[in-house]
Amino acid sequence: MSKGASFIYRESNSRFIGIQFSVEGRDLASAVQEAQQKVAAAVKLPIGYTFDWGGEYKEYLAARSQMVVIVPMTVALILLILFALYGNLKFPLIIMFSVVVTVPVGGLLAMKLTGTHFSVSSGFGFLALMGVAVQTSVILYSFINKLRLEGHSIEAATYEASLLRLRPIMMTGLVACLGLLPAAMSTGIGSDSQKPFAIVIVGGLVSRLVLSIFLAPVLYVLVAREDDVLKV
Repeated sequence: MSKGASFIYRESNSRFIGIQFSVEGRDLASAVQEAQQKVAAAVKLPIGYTFDWGGEYKEYLAARSQMVVIVPMTVALILLILFALYGNLKFPLIIMFSVVVTVPVGGLLAMKLTGTHFSVSSGFGFLALMGVAVQTSVILYSFINKLRLEGHSIEAATYEASLLRLRPIMMTGLVACLGLLPAAMSTGIGSDSQKPFAIVIVGGLVSRLVLSIFLAPVLYVLVAREDDVLKV
């Protein structure tokens, strides 16, 4: 009488043995990479046998490959829409610059304070955050252009629009921020996937609202010219 496996698992007409482990206190990618190095150094498989790292790690690799395509497409689409809105690349480019400068500050700081590791979920959080951040700049710049069309100078229009559009901009950002706050603070089942996404958006919106109040008007005044062809 000899001991053996209770079940024989097969996939793609081949036998396999599944070994599971959980990752806690660090990001999935670095944990699996370290595990791959240690397993490769400690275990020499016979000819015909292979390792396959699956589960959440395989899903992570698939999502990361998708992000390589989605992120450039998203940026290009936003620039195209802004170009159609303003009729030039000057205002779209300073909008994207202000987003890149202000958004990561709060998102990365929030991840640091909460001990959240960068993952695909947090990456998509930054991507979603970009749309909300662009919207707040559009609210301001479109109103500045409207005032300039009414005869205001660049400085006067920027100053007045910054005051009058402050409340709509704050409301736009705070609605998304407060709406995702429960998800950012959740600890229940399934929170591991949604929590990094929400934390990035909440932190990024806070930094965006605080910094863009000063940065967005300054950038507009620096690049605007009296002979601009304005669209609201």
